[in-house]
Amino acid sequence: MPENDSRGERRFAGTAVSPGIVRGQVHLKGVLMDEPESRRISENEVEPEKRRLKQALLQTRGQIVEMRQKIEEAAGSENASIFDAHLLLLEDSTVLEEVTKLLESECRNVDRIYYEVIERYLESLRRIEDPYLRERAIDIEDVARRVLRNLGPGEYADEEMVFEGLGEEFILVAHDLTPSDTASIDRNHVLGFATEVGSMVSHTAIMARSLNIPAVVGIHALRSDVETGDEILLDGYNGLLIVRPNQETLEEYEILKAEKAILLDDLQELRDLETETADGHQITLSANIEFAHEISQVQKQGAEGVGLFRTEFFYANEESLRSENAQTRQYVDVAVAVAPNAVIIRTVDLGGDKLMPGLLAEPEPNPFLGWRGIRVCLQEPDIFRPQLRSILRASARGKVGVMFPFICCVEELREAIAALEEEKLNLRKAGEPFDDNIEVGAMIEIPSAALMADELAREVDFFSIGTNDLVQYTLAVDRVNDRVSDLFRSANPAVLKLIKQVVEAAHRNGIWAGICGEMAGDLLMTPLMVGFGVDELSVGASQLLSVRRAISRLKVSECQNLVKEISGLSSAVEIEECCRTLVMEKYPELIT
Repeated sequence: MPENDSRGERRFAGTAVSPGIVRGQVHLKGVLMDEPESRRISENEVEPEKRRLKQALLQTRGQIVEMRQKIEEAAGSENASIFDAHLLLLEDSTVLEEVTKLLESECRNVDRIYYEVIERYLESLRRIEDPYLRERAIDIEDVARRVLRNLGPGEYADEEMVFEGLGEEFILVAHDLTPSDTASIDRNHVLGFATEVGSMVSHTAIMARSLNIPAVVGIHALRSDVETGDEILLDGYNGLLIVRPNQETLEEYEILKAEKAILLDDLQELRDLETETADGHQITLSANIEFAHEISQVQKQGAEGVGLFRTEFFYANEESLRSENAQTRQYVDVAVAVAPNAVIIRTVDLGGDKLMPGLLAEPEPNPFLGWRGIRVCLQEPDIFRPQLRSILRASARGKVGVMFPFICCVEELREAIAALEEEKLNLRKAGEPFDDNIEVGAMIEIPSAALMADELAREVDFFSIGTNDLVQYTLAVDRVNDRVSDLFRSANPAVLKLIKQVVEAAHRNGIWAGICGEMAGDLLMTPLMVGFGVDELSVGASQLLSVRRAISRLKVSECQNLVKEISGLSSAVEIEECCRTLVMEKYPELIT
């Protein structure tokens, strides 16, 4: 929603995904995928339609390979490998077999059938609550759009998905952008972009950061409030888009740009330092990743290992990706890259509305309270056991930990650990090397687990608190539902009490406790994390140096005093204000 002020400016708030401040004119971009018309064909035309699809797929593959080469030259191989996933999506046998079957049975044009099959997949992905999997829809849409263009008329198929011919610098405004769109952006013209949807974890956001393109996403209904030619200022630090900025605003932003440039240079000096408080207390600062190719960027930002390696990607794509050997190779690559630091691999967190194709016959009535996380793994050994073996095999090549998601009781945790021990025995019999002392952890993201933390701590080597789900389940708030999103407050007293209780239970039982949810990178909450005695914070790569700087400005004693101060407060707003007072004293430049 826009914010109006007395000077006539219009301000739109979204999510900052790539830093920078730019000013220019708006260029509106239209929809991503054009809908082909449906037409009947004769049986004699079915085989030519199959050949037409095959040719379009080959042409699309060539375009993706070319795009990958361009990005490798511009931003390095780790960023170009995003398009490796696009090649896998292009060749997805499930999609192609369904298209072929419908083409033969319905005798309709292949481009329309391909469009309909893809749209069904996209519709199911768009409903997914988990942002990491929901954002994969844009990758499928990217590939499908290219295929449909190549199935179209020759002159349309050859049209490049770039933004040329405007003859001036501009800021792109769109409903969404695909990674290909972002990779195709000509920086001589496109200063930055803003979209109506998207998140920090989308491939488009990753690409924007890799190419240093300022970007803001998640500005609802933006295209209905701006027009091509409007003058705007895009703030990729604070997630703002300002239409028709006045002179006072422009002057303020010139000062802000200069300050940010100094700050960025200053933060780089922290890259190779350990993370410790002003009074010398060390905290491990690691990174969250979803793909092995993110490791290079993580290392550039000075991460002390990987605190959360999400593995759902293996199960949302081709079956070959989830084979034991394929997973082992990925885990080994990461373990070797971060050595001597550790990588903690979360076993696959499928569930409810984010299941891999064919796993659940019918949708669950309440998927977020249903079959997900460790519950799926324990009931699907063909999924769980190969992954456990892959993780164990990788542990022979580096420091690897394993953690189990969505634990709600001791019985589940014991069953998961028993499965791990059985796979150790199987590898031992097969003569396969592994780390027999691999660290085992439980994710604490359900209130019952937090309340049973002492009992769970006796079974594992560490806790990792998933604050996103812990907040959601404690407050009964769907964090992606706009109607109740204002209730999703990490600083809610109930949430903070549970986190404190979990950390204290871990230490009583001689194990360490980390945080891998969004709260770990929330600089307003950093003093509380230090005051609670959290041992590890795992954050996104772009947040690492800012969090390290924040910790370096804090003393444990003053953070513990803050914890005491907020213990008597009854609202998230009051707690946030207390935290803000300390933060503005210690590192105001990081949050303004």
